[in-house]
Amino acid sequence: MTSPSPAIAAQNLTLTLGSGDAAVEILGGIDLIVPQGQALALLGPSGSGKSSLMAVLSGLERASSGALSVAGEDFAAMNEDALARARRGRIGIVLQAFHLLPTMTALENVATPMELAGMADAAQRARAELEAVGLGHRLTHYPAQLSGGEQQRVAIARAIAPRPALVFADEPTGNLDAATGHGVIDLLFARRNETGATLVIVTHDAELAARCERVITLADGRIAIDSGA
Repeated sequence: MTSPSPAIAAQNLTLTLGSGDAAVEILGGIDLIVPQGQALALLGPSGSGKSSLMAVLSGLERASSGALSVAGEDFAAMNEDALARARRGRIGIVLQAFHLLPTMTALENVATPMELAGMADAAQRARAELEAVGLGHRLTHYPAQLSGGEQQRVAIARAIAPRPALVFADEPTGNLDAATGHGVIDLLFARRNETGATLVIVTHDAELAARCERVITLADGRIAIDSGA
């Protein structure tokens, strides 16, 4: 039997912002293979490049050079519009700042992206996912009516509901107190385990990183330590 293709395959991936004398190298030659279903933590101090690497791997940012295959798609060959299309249904993203639409209810925040992607039964799937994260009683509430932990659970439901192959989380507990943050992480891992998605978490929290099967530490835009190497 042949092994399945990796969820992420990057070779000599670079990211440079600016040009000429003002050019700044953010990522300097990243080589990375992430098997399907793995939970991976990206550790490193501020400015090490971990959030930038997540942005490139998730298609939110285009690499400057190198090869990159994500969920079977050639991200290196795509422009911004093509990357946006490739993310739909394949990639879920959870950010520190929640990024919920304030004029939409919890149900609408989860259902609307699926509706825009043309997925069937979007409202039903959104309701089921919100119930799975313990918010079945908050479907019609707006973000301002929800606590920070509840808003992050809505964001997790939005990321997981389309059943993406990959889920990226960038400092998902950064705006939460410790107790609420632990609960959110427990939930994120539980939903990931139930769906079989590959999970990539950007964090500075060594305790959170230790829950992942693999930890990569970045320094100055390069991989300094890889526990899976």
